[in-house]
Amino acid sequence: MSPDGAARRRTVVITGASDGIGAAAARQLAASGDRLLLVGRSREKTAAIARETGAEHLTADFARLDDVRALAEEIAGLVGDDGIDVLANNAGGIFGDQTPTVDGFEKTIQVNHLSPFLLTNLLMPQLRKADAAVINTSSVGHRLFGHIDVDDLDNRKKYSANKAYGDAKLANVLFTKSLHTKFHAEGMSAVAFHPGVVRTNFAAESSSVMRLIYRTPLKHLLTIGTDKGGETLRWFIEGTPDETWFSGAYYDERTLSTRVNPQVDDADLAEALWQKSAELVGLEY
Repeated sequence: MSPDGAARRRTVVITGASDGIGAAAARQLAASGDRLLLVGRSREKTAAIARETGAEHLTADFARLDDVRALAEEIAGLVGDDGIDVLANNAGGIFGDQTPTVDGFEKTIQVNHLSPFLLTNLLMPQLRKADAAVINTSSVGHRLFGHIDVDDLDNRKKYSANKAYGDAKLANVLFTKSLHTKFHAEGMSAVAFHPGVVRTNFAAESSSVMRLIYRTPLKHLLTIGTDKGGETLRWFIEGTPDETWFSGAYYDERTLSTRVNPQVDDADLAEALWQKSAELVGLEY
């Protein structure tokens, strides 16, 4: 609350906001009065959502770490001394064959984990200033397909699109655990969630069997609409940490879930992943 009792205008950053559940959540938040900063890979698509919602928009390709560094600098300049109240790390996807980025990492782990990890850490001064909530869009795939080896995050030993995606989404949950462990006592919160199997362009670039679910008539039986997925993302964005949802936890849609990958509870692995991720993106801890 502000001194006069009115609700303070929050600053909310949403990545992956050019379409899918990020764009849907932005539309649903448009009337909230919050300051929305929308991040997407496509300048045109992100600008269109920004015009529709009265938001500000920024462009970054998470397959390029230099884009992420420039994005963090731009966001920091825009928010100034106000800080960031919510960072929704929502960008991600499942891809096809093992593809290196310009930074030399496998694309799935970079786009889904290393880039959000870098962005969050670069924005840490702004996040800590506002006792922010960091919301990480994960997936049930973390439990179905994931098994992380911190010395082989690129899955060079045995690659499949599903394994790469499961590992990246597991990394999102472990990153959430580490954020909670390191910063919750100071006021920050973090949560990871599975939004449901949403009808989007999510698997368009993938050779995975998951493409059959997203790109064939099966999608009408097995998936939900982007508006419903966006409502779940909005629920976390609008929620009050440790009242609406618990920091450090994983949710299946809006339900606190204990059905997680066994590696989620490995505190040593979470710390090892943090240190390895920092090393790979050039951060010092």
